[in-house]
Amino acid sequence: STTEKPVLLNDIASAEAFVSGAEVAVIGFFQDPRSAEAEQFRLAAAQIPEVPFGLSSSAAVLSHYGASTDTVALFRRVDNDRRDLVMSNREVDAKKLTRFVRMNELRLVTEYNPVTAIGVMQSALEFNLLLITDKMSPKHPERMRKFRAAAELYKGKILFILLDSNLKSNERVLSYFQLKKSQLPALAVFHTPDDEHDVLTVDEISIERLQDFCNRFLQ
Repeated sequence: STTEKPVLLNDIASAEAFVSGAEVAVIGFFQDPRSAEAEQFRLAAAQIPEVPFGLSSSAAVLSHYGASTDTVALFRRVDNDRRDLVMSNREVDAKKLTRFVRMNELRLVTEYNPVTAIGVMQSALEFNLLLITDKMSPKHPERMRKFRAAAELYKGKILFILLDSNLKSNERVLSYFQLKKSQLPALAVFHTPDDEHDVLTVDEISIERLQDFCNRFLQ
């Protein structure tokens, strides 16, 4: 992409369009767009090409979002949540900012790993649906297509998570749900406040089957 990054947001309408146009969007609110903090923000933006970064120095935009100056806000559509990081005191550099985004960038389908685990645990959504599967399987792209389509139907209700069974760090999750690799792929739905959960081993995934599994658990 040759688009200038970050995008300059000079008014409330353009800022709102920017936030609503992406699954995850990041805005840096800086009084001085040439400050040292804003420069670190630009460096972080360059390191995360797939996440849109916007920058605003407009008093109206800052007021609209209730943001203090030198603050970075991450907006995510999956649970309609916002996370703020204050960049004052020069303590927050591009590296810390990049980690903040990586930790909190929950999407319609979030791949679970040690970094995203933090954002998953802090999500406002109390229901999680895990697809535990081998990402190297030739059937993986088709499974993901159906999983994503189902995720659209439960936006704001259930957090959809992909868990790659090949990752050693995910073996703990398999043992928690008492699953062996020979039983995969499997679906696991989880209610975070009380650890209530249900597991379904599946040969094939269909949107109807996903809906049936989710609806039964929600009821």
